[in-house]
Amino acid sequence: MIEQAYKIGESLGLSVWTQDEAGPFQTIPYAGHSWCSEGQPSCQPHEYVRNGTAKLLTLFHPADGQVRVKGVTSSSNAVLHPWLQQELSAILTDLPAPPKDLDPQTNRALWECWCDGLNSPLPLPDDLPPLRMLLVWDNLKGHKTPSVVAWLIQHGVMPLYTPLGGSWLNMAESIQRILKRRALAGQHPTEPDEIISWFEAVARAWNRNPTPFEWGGKRAARRERSRQRRHTLGGSGACTRRPVRRPRRTTIEKWRYSKQVTH
Repeated sequence: MIEQAYKIGESLGLSVWTQDEAGPFQTIPYAGHSWCSEGQPSCQPHEYVRNGTAKLLTLFHPADGQVRVKGVTSSSNAVLHPWLQQELSAILTDLPAPPKDLDPQTNRALWECWCDGLNSPLPLPDDLPPLRMLLVWDNLKGHKTPSVVAWLIQHGVMPLYTPLGGSWLNMAESIQRILKRRALAGQHPTEPDEIISWFEAVARAWNRNPTPFEWGGKRAARRERSRQRRHTLGGSGACTRRPVRRPRRTTIEKWRYSKQVTH
């Protein structure tokens, strides 16, 4: 479902966003490049003071590369949920208005198609608003709070949870790695506020010339062609590069087989 959301969600008129919380980031020296002269590298201290941590709340739109972030010292539900509702409300306001003559049965089918194959599909209410957005995020317990899920559905947002051990399906993690490298590489923050300000500054600079993200791409196409060239074997996930040769039947085995077929 998440792969389908990345591939065809925008073409169906749905805005596909991803959400994640990065961190915690400590007040320690971070390895990385610096703008020092050649032969005079910057030296990082071997001693540092633990002075708290910072986290980064992230909303990412892969279609155009826009990212919305907020640096915090805690990402509890009391912090995450209000920020998420505020940001999603602003995003929904800028989206095109949904069709007014949409048939209720068709609208429900659009919602339910994103629940096909799930062991525990979301309980959808009887009165459903038009579906306007798909939100990909982790399957943390706080993300499944009934009040938050109800708010999302009431505003036309369908949450898609990554499976256990499948956080790599969340594109927000990719943009977070880029922001972390640009904000903290070669730096030595001493306070969490410094980390927060650097992350938010890097995000503003990224949004001035964002790069859209595409699911799969050439690397995924190469992997698919490689899988098509392989020959699967029964009983496990093993495969071979060429088909396994079958032993040739002897003259006696052919005679016995023909007798079995005749009888």
